[in-house]
Order: sequence, then structure tokens, then C-alpha cells
Amino acid sequence: PVKLGLAGGPIIVGILLGTFGPRIHMITYTTRSANLMLRALGLSMYLACLGLDAGAHFFDTVFRPEGLLWIALGAGLTIVPTVLVGFVAFKMMKIDFGTVSGMLCGSMANPMALNYVNDTIPGDNPSVAYATVYPLCMFLRVIIAQVLLMFLLN
Repeated sequence: PVKLGLAGGPIIVGILLGTFGPRIHMITYTTRSANLMLRALGLSMYLACLGLDAGAHFFDTVFRPEGLLWIALGAGLTIVPTVLVGFVAFKMMKIDFGTVSGMLCGSMANPMALNYVNDTIPGDNPSVAYATVYPLCMFLRVIIAQVLLMFLLN
């Protein structure tokens, strides 16, 4: 059985509220200042928890011989698809740089990079592209990982 995990429920509820909220007269408006404050607070808490969780055994893992191999594989799996998709979207499909940046941040589920892009590029194109791509990529990651495990373990 394929499960969406802990983040699946909130993502589905958020998408449904964003889509159907105005139709059923549910007020989902937030002022820009409150939105920015909640975004910054959420990102700070997320990064703090991520650092606390990953930091416990970080150096033990990295400085083993296989640790360096895992870091190299992770870097390759991150850099190659990002550069390839960015090149195709920017050069061949002629999508503007802000949208491509937000799209890449969303596909890699990287809110830290989105924060940098939002500080660097004026306008809302990066955030809109991130919000458009992120839910689909998260669903695909969860489902593809489980389907791969089902096929590999059988």
C-alpha cells in the first residue's frame, strides 16, 4: 500500500482550502506582513529542527570512507538534474529566470534557496513557481520511492 506520509495531509488540505475556500466563503486572506512573518518564522524553525536532527551524527558519517562516496553521489544527483532542467527551461523554453529559479527550488523542496531567490529577484514569480511545482514533486517523491521499494523488495 502506498501512503502519503506525515506531510501528505497538510498539503492536500492546503490545496483544497486554497482552491475551494473562496467558493464556500471561507476567508483565507492574510496580510502581506503577516504572511512574510509566518514564512520567516516557519523557515527558521524548519532549519533549526533540520540542523538539530542532522547534526548529531554528521561528522561521524561524513568522515568515513563510504561517507565521502555518499556525499559525492548526493551532490551529483542534486547538481546534474538541476542544471539540465534549468538549461532546458531557461534557454530552450524561454521561461524567465525568476520562474525557473522558483521552479527549481520547488522541485528540490528547497525553501532556503527560495528565500535567497526572493531576496535577490524582484516580484512574485519565484514564489508562484515554487508553490506550483512543490506539491506535485512532493507527491511524486513519496509515491515513486514507495513504488520503487515495492518492486525492488519483491
